[in-house]
Amino acid sequence: MTSVLFAGGGTGGHLYPGLAIARALVRLDPSVRPFFVGARRGIEREVLPTTEFPHELLDLHPLYRRQPWNNWRTLVGAVGAWRRIGAIVARERPAAIVGTGGYASALALAYALVHRIPYVLQEQNSHAGLTMRLFARRAREIYLGFPEASAGLRVGADTVVADSGNPIEPPPVPRPDRAAARRAWGLPPDGRVLLVFGGSQGAVAINDVVAAWLAAGRRPADLDVVWATGRVSYERHRALEGPRVVVRPYLSPIRDAYAITDLAIARAGAMATAELCAWGIPAILVPLPTAAADHQTANARALAQAGAALLLPQGELTVDRLDATVRALLTDESRFAALAAGATARGRPEAADVIARRLAGVMGGKDGRADGSRGRSTG
Repeated sequence: MTSVLFAGGGTGGHLYPGLAIARALVRLDPSVRPFFVGARRGIEREVLPTTEFPHELLDLHPLYRRQPWNNWRTLVGAVGAWRRIGAIVARERPAAIVGTGGYASALALAYALVHRIPYVLQEQNSHAGLTMRLFARRAREIYLGFPEASAGLRVGADTVVADSGNPIEPPPVPRPDRAAARRAWGLPPDGRVLLVFGGSQGAVAINDVVAAWLAAGRRPADLDVVWATGRVSYERHRALEGPRVVVRPYLSPIRDAYAITDLAIARAGAMATAELCAWGIPAILVPLPTAAADHQTANARALAQAGAALLLPQGELTVDRLDATVRALLTDESRFAALAAGATARGRPEAADVIARRLAGVMGGKDGRADGSRGRSTG
């Protein structure tokens, strides 16, 4: 049995890619044993116990940049976590370590670097995070969710940078029947569907504008709306549900909503945008302005420049602007089709399987490339 150690978390955007890669790796080779390391204070403390994978949560902390006096927690936690990582490595003897970003992956990658264990990185966003930038130079391979991220990475001569896309659950093949899917949602057979969501917790800024837009009767008569408000905001907005408006606290599984969606309004997180592109769904992206290093704006800008989405800054999101943007897209068929084509072109629905195959090559001591070249990007 071959073991591989996955390190990453703090947020779902750093944890779920690792889970997707691990599952693809097991599908490829059932003898592989993925083991996850995460932080006790991150989302992984809730998610990992519900998965099929063995794991251990450590006393890991981020750098407290705004509260530097709390960085003693980071140092003390790192000392104990380093010992635990050493014990895990001695027991599991991983063939490679996979870092998916965030403070929860940094220490395991440092351990790999010191002890010469092969490691690979998976960067989700168009702007590479601090952990990715620190460890890029000695990585065997780096898998990019956005090809634009390569500009911010200093890699070594032996590092392979692959434009793999972000590992997500791909759309089913064949796609669900749209008419049947609409009936399942209780929607009439005609019209287009606008999907509104802001991540697992919702987005208050988006919710407030969409609520005012609906309350003012601005929704086009032939446009249906599926709206995920987030659990906290659901009670405030559930009264706006109607024959052509579906309001839910969250969407699980979200693929049931993607199956009927023609246009989306969403945040610009890496995994959400990867899913939208994989389904070929044009999107109006409203980046979270407080995201670390404003990476959501960078994501939205990259997709807008690629003709895959529209960027609408939160500060410019009003009822009038939302209404004008939606109506302009719905009445301009050529522009709408171009955005859908752009989204499809950026989609990488098989990213998890692509990464798993490359990772298997690294674990087997191979470079994972047919031509053997290194130190530059590959698709």
